[in-house]
Amino acid sequence: MNYAEIKKCDVANGPGVRVSLFVSGCTHHCKECFNPETWDFNYGQPFTEDTEAKILKFMEPDYIKGLTLLGGEPLEHCNQQGLLPLLRKVKELYPAKSIWCFTGYDFEKDVTGRMADEWEETNELLSYIDVMVDGEFMADQKDLGLAFKGSSNQRTILVQESLASGSIVYWEQE
Repeated sequence: MNYAEIKKCDVANGPGVRVSLFVSGCTHHCKECFNPETWDFNYGQPFTEDTEAKILKFMEPDYIKGLTLLGGEPLEHCNQQGLLPLLRKVKELYPAKSIWCFTGYDFEKDVTGRMADEWEETNELLSYIDVMVDGEFMADQKDLGLAFKGSSNQRTILVQESLASGSIVYWEQE
């Protein structure tokens, strides 16, 4: 897995001050994507154990509220494989900090409806994610007034609550 960027103090991609990891590789190719260079799976730098250690160190301060995964596309299969060891460690070291994931995939149709059955990594990965913003960015539904999403078709989903109830539970801004 490659990554495009790590933001040490990000306030735009989830509540509070967060560490954000932008992975490389995306097959959605949304019109007017804000990060088209990350469509290329080879873009950026290799994600190594040193990269992982750097992210874990960035997450240490109390003012850091969590980790956000963006891209590219974190839920591409190769990216799930690359992210899983990191998420295990984040939840072990910082159980009170949240993990947010932005994906162009649809939660019911793609993530729980297909990936969870096809790839062994998906269910474990989901067990670590607190909030998922799902759905491709749609330029014709762009809305700059939305909190932590770019277009009105996207949803902000409480993952653990949704998995437990069997229906979508939405995150409400505090």
